[in-house]
Amino acid sequence: MTSTALTPDIDALQAELRELLGDKAVTVELRAREKASLDGAWMSPILAEQLPLGLADIVAFPTTAEQIAAVVAAAARYHVPITPRGKGTGNYGQGIPMQGGLVLDMSKARGIVEVGDGFITVEAGTPMVMIEQAANAAGQQLLMYPSTAQSTIGGFLSGGSGGTGSIKHGSNHTGFVKELDVVHAVPDARLIHVVGAEAEPYVHTYGTLGIIARATLALEPLQNWRGLYASFDTFADAISVIREIGQLEPTPRLVSADLPTLANALPDDPAIPKDRASLRAILDAETVEAASALIFSAGGRIEDVREGPQASMKISMLSYNHPIEWLQKSDPGTYFHIEVAGDGLVERIDEVHAVYNGGMLHIEAQHGRPIGMLAGIYESPEQVYAGFAALEALGVGSHNPHHWEVDHEVERTRRLSAVTDPEGLLNPGKLPIVGTAPVAGAGKVT
Repeated sequence: MTSTALTPDIDALQAELRELLGDKAVTVELRAREKASLDGAWMSPILAEQLPLGLADIVAFPTTAEQIAAVVAAAARYHVPITPRGKGTGNYGQGIPMQGGLVLDMSKARGIVEVGDGFITVEAGTPMVMIEQAANAAGQQLLMYPSTAQSTIGGFLSGGSGGTGSIKHGSNHTGFVKELDVVHAVPDARLIHVVGAEAEPYVHTYGTLGIIARATLALEPLQNWRGLYASFDTFADAISVIREIGQLEPTPRLVSADLPTLANALPDDPAIPKDRASLRAILDAETVEAASALIFSAGGRIEDVREGPQASMKISMLSYNHPIEWLQKSDPGTYFHIEVAGDGLVERIDEVHAVYNGGMLHIEAQHGRPIGMLAGIYESPEQVYAGFAALEALGVGSHNPHHWEVDHEVERTRRLSAVTDPEGLLNPGKLPIVGTAPVAGAGKVT
């Protein structure tokens, strides 16, 4: 059954939600619905050409996990599609209500429930930076957090996959989540507690299997971090040491590098000098000397070493997609990007850059092999997709980010959602239908 099988009753849902949450926590005002129906899909020129992709009929702002469950139950009773939303910082349309219905904005359902030895329990709308601060106050730290540190934990678990800390810990569906309270799209919806392996299917599936309302995350002992900035004459010099720096022990939290053109587009900072390749890293204080030696050996220079959590957070906000966003802001309408991975990013960088006109790589040291965001000058979807085969020939894995469909454990998600979402109400349009052709160029980087 799908969400179009029965007619949604928005008016009845609105009346019940106003009774449940209060008038201020429910809106059908057009401007609010439009705001709740956007994410960062503009970053993809392929998706930008298709906007708008959907418009909410109603937006609700629950403040607790229990209210989230009650809202989902009401929506299920009235056959209204449900699109979960955190801060709306996703980049590819995963948070857009493609069949209208209810946008469940959980950004007000925030709070630290408990901090214990090796774990922290939080509400789904809690910003990642707030969670990290609470962990730090207890002498601990998150295993990872996304480059957009203001995003919510629910959004990071539902739509994200990794970030600062992934060099050591990999993706957020592998050991990061200890327990979840989730909500299924059924008329008697309630909080369902899942632990360990039972929680994993709800991660990185865009809320199509169930709504994450509360999370318990793994913590580790707090380390003494330093933010290191270095620069080089050439990008080739910078990336010649990125894998070695990433392999230092204790493991760095982040190591990023950019060509001069990309670095010039970043916010002004004396530690990122113009017209030089930039390398930025979050290092354990014990490894700063060893990292500096590697940088000097490659002809680089240390621009600054900064202390404190704000220094680390700033470097995080200059990693992963962020340099591409700054590039696009500096030259609107020109660039696209794809996700890439493999040692070829270092060993065959000139050939990688040549795959696309204007090719420029943002690179990250990562768990097992470097990854990156390869930018190019946009011409057409066909031009973007044609580059995947060329990259494969170079031994570089690629992933097409220019789509909104779940591409992680799709078959498992379909199978389980038959029970958790029998009417197909959860984030409709995001879970591929059985028998449909795969999205062009989609696939995991390897």
